[in-house]
Amino acid sequence: MSGFYRTLRKTLEKEQGDVYTETILRGEHAGEKRILTGNDSGADLDPVGDSGKDIFRERISRPSKLIICGAGHVSIPIIKMGKMLGFAVTVLEDRPKFADNARTAGADRVICEPFEDALEKIPGDSDSWFVIVTRGHRYDRICLEQILHKTSAYVGMMGSRRRVAIVKEQLEESGIAKETLDEVHTPIGLKIGAETPEEIAVSVMAEIIQVKNSRQKGGGYSGEMLEALASEEEQQKVLATIISRKGSAPRSVGTKMLVFEDGTTVDTIGGGCVESEIIRKALLMMRSGKPAFQICRVDMSADAAEDEGMVCGGVVEVMMELVWRAEKESRR
Repeated sequence: MSGFYRTLRKTLEKEQGDVYTETILRGEHAGEKRILTGNDSGADLDPVGDSGKDIFRERISRPSKLIICGAGHVSIPIIKMGKMLGFAVTVLEDRPKFADNARTAGADRVICEPFEDALEKIPGDSDSWFVIVTRGHRYDRICLEQILHKTSAYVGMMGSRRRVAIVKEQLEESGIAKETLDEVHTPIGLKIGAETPEEIAVSVMAEIIQVKNSRQKGGGYSGEMLEALASEEEQQKVLATIISRKGSAPRSVGTKMLVFEDGTTVDTIGGGCVESEIIRKALLMMRSGKPAFQICRVDMSADAAEDEGMVCGGVVEVMMELVWRAEKESRR
C-alpha cells in the first residue's frame, strides 16, 4: 500500500492537471485503489465522495499556491491575506526594495528577477492561483503571456479597463485565442467598490475564494501525511477518510487523518466524539491486523452534538485503511 502512495506522490509532482484516486468500497476487491489523471477518460464525471456507489472517487488537491506578480502597495495586503487563508505565497518582483517589502509582509518565497525569468521558475498546476498586480501594462503583458501557457486554477489581472484592453489586444494579435483571454479575471476582484489597497486585496481574495469553492472539491494529503504514507518504514498506520456526511458533521468529505500504533495522529477529521471513535477503531485494527479495510458509520446523538458545540447531530461515514499490514499480508 505504501507503494501506491509513493506513486501518488510522484504523480502529483509530475502532473500539472488534476489528479484523482478511486477506491473500491464494497465487494471482493474492497480497498483496492487506482490513480487517474485529468487526461484519463471520464476522470471528471463523478462527484467527489459519492458513497452511494461502490467506488469513492476524489480529486487530490495539492497545497494551494498563490503567485503574485508585482510587490507594490496593493500586493502587500494580498500577501498577508493569502497567508491567512492558507496559501503558499510566492512573489515575483524585479525591484530589490519592493522584493524586500514582500519578504517583510510574510511571503514564503520571493524571486527578485525580471518577470520573464522569474516565471520560468514557476511550473504551474491546477492548484496554482496567479495574481498580476505589476506597475505597468508592459509588465502585465509579459506576465500574462507566460502564465497563459501554464496550467492554473485562476488568473487575475489588475488594471483599468483601457489598460486591460490594450494588453488583451496585444496578446490576441500575438496569437493567443480570444477565448483564453476571456477566461482571465479582469478587472480583478469582486465588485465591492474597493478603493484602498486593503479593500482591493479583500476583493481579490474574495474572488479567489469564490472560484475555489465553486470547483469540484477534493481531498488532499498534507506533506507530513503523504511522507508517512509513502515511507517504507515497517510501522502500522491507519488512514481514515470521510466519504460522506449528513447534518452538522464538523469536516467535509475528503478530510483525512492518519493514526499510528502509539495513538498519535497526523491531521484531523474534526476532533471530538467522531475523531475519538475513529482512533479507537484504528487502534483495534492495528492490534488485531484485521480488517484491513472497513467503512465505519459514526452517528452523533443530539447530546453528543451539543457537547461538541453543534446545533444538531450529524452522521459521517469514514473509510479506514490499514496501510502497512495490508501490504505485508498481500505479499504472502
